[in-house]
Amino acid sequence: MKWMRERDLLIAQTMAFVQSVTGKKPDAEKPIAYSAAQPERPAGRLPDIEAMLAETIASTESPTPIQSVRPPGRSEYQNEIQARVANFRAHQQRFLKEREAYCSATMAKVQATLAKDARPPRLGK
Repeated sequence: MKWMRERDLLIAQTMAFVQSVTGKKPDAEKPIAYSAAQPERPAGRLPDIEAMLAETIASTESPTPIQSVRPPGRSEYQNEIQARVANFRAHQQRFLKEREAYCSATMAKVQATLAKDARPPRLGK
C-alpha cells in the first residue's frame, strides 16, 4: 500500500503546483481519503507537502538508509561548460579555416579560367 501513499503525495504536490501557478482552486478537487487519521485541510490552504513527505519517510516499513545524491559542485559544472565551449569554439575555427581554404581554392580556379579566356564573351548572339 506504499504506492498508494506515494500516489496521493504526487497528486497533492501536483494540485499545490497547479494552485500556485493559476492562483485558483481546480473545480474537481476533492479531499484524498486514504487514512482515517488524516485531518481534512481547510479549503483555502495548500497541503503541507514537506510534512507529508517526512511522514512518509518516517513510516516506511523497511529501515533502508536514504542516500542523498549530491549534485556535482558548481565548479564542476563550470569546468564542464567551459570545456564544452572551448571544444565548440575550436570546432567552429576549424570549419572557418576549411571554408576559407575552399573559397580561396575555388576563386583561384575561377581566376585561372578567366585569365585563360582573356577575350570577352560575345553578347547578343
